[in-house]
Amino acid sequence: MNEVSFFIQALIYLTSAIIVVPIANRLGLGSVLGYLIAGIVIGPFVFGFVGTEGKDMLHFAEFGVVMMLFAIGLELELDLLWRLKFWLLGLGGLQIIITTALTAAFSYVFGFSWKASFALGLIMSLSSTAIVLQTLKEKGLMKTLSGQAAFSVLLFQDMAVIPILAIFPMLSDSNVKNSSQHHSLIEHLPGYAKTLVVFSVVIGIILVGKYLLKPVFRILAKSGSREIFTGASLLLVIAISLLMGAIGVSAALGTFLGGVVLASSEFRHELESNIEPFKGLLLGLFFLSVGASMEIPVVMESPNKVLGIVFGIIFLKAFVLFCLGFVFRLPLDQNLYFSLALSQVGEFSFVLFGYSEGLGIFEEQTIVVLVACVAVSMALTPVLLLLYEKTIFGFLESKIPKKQTTQDIHKQENPVIICGFGRFGNMLGRFLRSNGIAITILDFDADRVEMLGRFGFKVYFGDATRLELLESAGLEHTKVLVAALDNPEKQAELIRNVSQHYPNIKIVARAGDREEAYDLKELGVSYIYRETRETAVQMGKDVLKLLGTRAHTAEKAKNLFLKHDDETFHELFELRQDRVQYMSLAKQRNAELERLMLVDLGKEDELERDPWSEMER
Repeated sequence: MNEVSFFIQALIYLTSAIIVVPIANRLGLGSVLGYLIAGIVIGPFVFGFVGTEGKDMLHFAEFGVVMMLFAIGLELELDLLWRLKFWLLGLGGLQIIITTALTAAFSYVFGFSWKASFALGLIMSLSSTAIVLQTLKEKGLMKTLSGQAAFSVLLFQDMAVIPILAIFPMLSDSNVKNSSQHHSLIEHLPGYAKTLVVFSVVIGIILVGKYLLKPVFRILAKSGSREIFTGASLLLVIAISLLMGAIGVSAALGTFLGGVVLASSEFRHELESNIEPFKGLLLGLFFLSVGASMEIPVVMESPNKVLGIVFGIIFLKAFVLFCLGFVFRLPLDQNLYFSLALSQVGEFSFVLFGYSEGLGIFEEQTIVVLVACVAVSMALTPVLLLLYEKTIFGFLESKIPKKQTTQDIHKQENPVIICGFGRFGNMLGRFLRSNGIAITILDFDADRVEMLGRFGFKVYFGDATRLELLESAGLEHTKVLVAALDNPEKQAELIRNVSQHYPNIKIVARAGDREEAYDLKELGVSYIYRETRETAVQMGKDVLKLLGTRAHTAEKAKNLFLKHDDETFHELFELRQDRVQYMSLAKQRNAELERLMLVDLGKEDELERDPWSEMER
């Protein structure tokens, strides 16, 4: 019965998402708002397709936020993170301090005790990592100043969860112990010992990620099993989450740190592409659960009270963020977007409210109202951002900075991606680099990837036929993709994927022989290079010179042969399915080529010879 119930719930969640989210995207509302609307519709207070178990589903789906932070960590490197320290500590730290102080002051005025006011201020200072980052990524604003500033504040908030959890027990007026929330293996230790354990675990994650995980992933890569590599990626995220949870630390922060450590690894893009489907599915489930768990009756019973609290929180947080953005010299349009994007209350507040209830800081009825306000604030964020974009944003300048700053989260993407770095790709890559062309290399040979990394190539391990891997390697910014995979089937799959989803990218493909070149031409590739063609003809030219032919004449013969071969290739391609006509035309063209070469060399007296019939394969 439980299994049947689970599948029914899954059917309801997936069906609602499939119907509502595309409609929301078509209307320009974005997928986040689409998921929230779908959750409200199927929730217990509208159609009732799902009940109060939506709250339990919410806790499970929060793992999507953890995966998102891991993926973001993979996109950063420690040196880039260090460049954000000014915003991370300054902007993020001041936002929490000022928002907490102002919220606590207003709460105290409205009758809360000073302890409850302080706890409420800490909770309200947090914003939604899931909603903000997903919205920024969807709209392509992660590289803008507003995106970098928002990311820095959210990252600091995740770090601030650790001391917040430590502060809450000190605010409890009751002897009630929370029996179900936030048990940790170190809760019985004194404060200094807890700090020491946390720092030891963090350093351990860094060391393991830097010195142990790379060899492990290299061994797994050599197995050639994609499923094993995917399983290892999930195992890594789950293990870090459990470890950080065991010591009472934010799982999202721990996995983010793990991602940052692996950001410089050659397996970075493969890890990212393996995590992406699970991350997207769980994030969608998270937003659905937020919508389904909204206390619509509470809102309907006291709409003025709830909306007053919601807009009061949004205005207060937006005002604080805007002032800080002004101090940190954000442009007006970027500052407004940054302020509105972080003006809601975050998903971790659901956990903190449950924790505070167990500690007796808030009464149950108060928590019900505040949780409803948090959910409404999260649901309003995509709406407010959409209204801002449709009204004010379009009239302001510098929507996206024209020049990248040194604080950009992402490095400039390379104009060329080489898929397959064997003998052919290696020679090509060295030639491009010697001419100052930046290249990104994808290869499925772990030993080769390791060796190339030592020579300073920007090379990543992974299956280049996977579109998500190509995209994470910067495919959308690429001008030319070189398809040089050894396996013809994989080569064809790669070309089909890129041609279908990115038709404007020029594809340059290597062919092993003439038949493989025909297959590539049939796929629509315009730039095809047979692996041995130029080398064999160049060798033939040198043989002519060694036999006494003048250098100019030998060079002319080479060019004539290549031109004739190009023409013959296109003619024979049209007849490749008719082998009789194909062979007949091939012999005819070979005889014609021999006559042309003899005439060009001044050997007309040898034209009566029988033409050679062997042809290049």
